[in-house]
Amino acid sequence: MKMREAMTRDVTIVSPQDTIRDAAVMMSHIDAGSLPVGQSDRLVGMLTDRDIAIRAVGTSRGPDTKVEEIMSTGICYCYEDEEAEDVCRNLADQQIRRIPVVDQDKRLVGILSLGDLARVDGSKGSVGAALAGVARPGGDHVQSTSSS
Repeated sequence: MKMREAMTRDVTIVSPQDTIRDAAVMMSHIDAGSLPVGQSDRLVGMLTDRDIAIRAVGTSRGPDTKVEEIMSTGICYCYEDEEAEDVCRNLADQQIRRIPVVDQDKRLVGILSLGDLARVDGSKGSVGAALAGVARPGGDHVQSTSSS
């Protein structure tokens, strides 16, 4: 199965000049935790709810902070003609749940989530492997379960 068969085509895009308040409202309206960041018909970053929590709120930045100040710029993406199995392996390796889909000119044409893949027949084995990779522990955590 090719990515164009599973991806969501109607993608909400945030601008680098939008505020994180605007982005959070967009995320709320579409019930998603990430948005592609686009400028001049090009994908320039991704913004996640985690970016807002850690890079903005966690560093005392206000709601009028520009998206470009906190977005992730190391963008993982896939091509619309890639096979699901290859993309699932990439999702697992990178520990990501959503990935922008681009055409051969690297223009954004959709976004793919694990949920999109799970809805398509025949991809359940790949989705399970991707989910297992995404859900694996990312490293040491500093939280303690001991009570004081």
